[in-house]
Amino acid sequence: MELEGRSAGGVAGGPAAGPGRSPGESALLDGWLQRGVGRGAGGGEAGACQPPVRQDPESGPEYEALPAGATVTTHMVAGAVAGILEHCVMYPVDCVKTRMQSLQPDPAARYRNVLEALWRIIRTEGLWRPMRGLNVTATGAGPAHALYFACYEKLKKTLSDVIHPGGNSHIANGIEPSCAGPPLSQLSGLCCCQCFPVSAWFGATALGWGAAGCVATLLHDAAMNPAEVVKQRMQMYNSPYHRVTDCVRAVWQNEGAGAFYRSYTTQLTMNVPFQAIHFMTYEFLQEHFNPQRRYNPSSHVLSGACAGAVAAAATTPLDVCKTLLNTQESLALNSNITGHITGMASAFRTVYQVGGVTAYFRGVQARVIYQIPSTAIAWSVYEFFKYLITKRQEEWREGK
Repeated sequence: MELEGRSAGGVAGGPAAGPGRSPGESALLDGWLQRGVGRGAGGGEAGACQPPVRQDPESGPEYEALPAGATVTTHMVAGAVAGILEHCVMYPVDCVKTRMQSLQPDPAARYRNVLEALWRIIRTEGLWRPMRGLNVTATGAGPAHALYFACYEKLKKTLSDVIHPGGNSHIANGIEPSCAGPPLSQLSGLCCCQCFPVSAWFGATALGWGAAGCVATLLHDAAMNPAEVVKQRMQMYNSPYHRVTDCVRAVWQNEGAGAFYRSYTTQLTMNVPFQAIHFMTYEFLQEHFNPQRRYNPSSHVLSGACAGAVAAAATTPLDVCKTLLNTQESLALNSNITGHITGMASAFRTVYQVGGVTAYFRGVQARVIYQIPSTAIAWSVYEFFKYLITKRQEEWREGK
């Protein structure tokens, strides 16, 4: 592959892969060149850094350029809408997942798969039974996802400035090359300005994705955990609660306020690796499917679905323990001397005592089926509203 579009005084070309570079690194560098990094604006010595020409002005503004001026309010509104839609659309499957994670379910609540479970719940308990608890979930999901996406976007900008001062990359691009640099024949596996190996650039990228997702999770779970407790107790088979207020009152009176955060540490233990895997997978796929970061619904849906599936499968054992802590399943409590399962270690021990190793993967099918469309909806709706709101703001500024 040859470098194209370099000005006079620049080096005409160089091989796409140098000694010591893997095919994956070569592919990354090819993407770098295709995004205009190799197009210097003027003459100069080989190796002189020139600002990249990101795009022909005739082709319109880039999608990623729009959110650069987006306010925190924009991210919070887009995140809240995405979170509410995600949970509302997928709530029946979430109900099935909670029941299938039961350690010792009632014989009438033992299901072979998600579709059979939904059919039996509707047939025996009523059409609206799978939706019980939806109102508290929607109430919690709005602020939780508003904090979640706003924090993530803020960290993207902050860490980008720390790792790559003056760069215009999104956070997870960490050390993304932003200058023309020397010809690839001289790179020998090095990124131009920073003299970082491409593998080091990708490693810093992954750390950026993970760090942003983990910190955002702290805020999300703090807002969402009480709603999760109420929701899952209302989803269980033969739940005595028909209204959210009844469940909240009973938990408060019988177990105290701490019961609403009994699973918080386990939730974090699950969601921190979940979100790290989720964000790294999503942003990695975006780099391949949508490197220019335009508004591209198909790439957002595909990347979100794959990211959700991978993260969900990897963290199912922790989700089973979280469900046990939230529901305090009565039959499982019979094997616990203290009467209440109060921590992650206790939950892990109880799950093993009741069902063995296989119990850690109860409901994995339902969890993956839930997460694939769930994360696809969340990301596509979030990106759409972020794009829409910011575009309207830009048009309003230009019209003033």
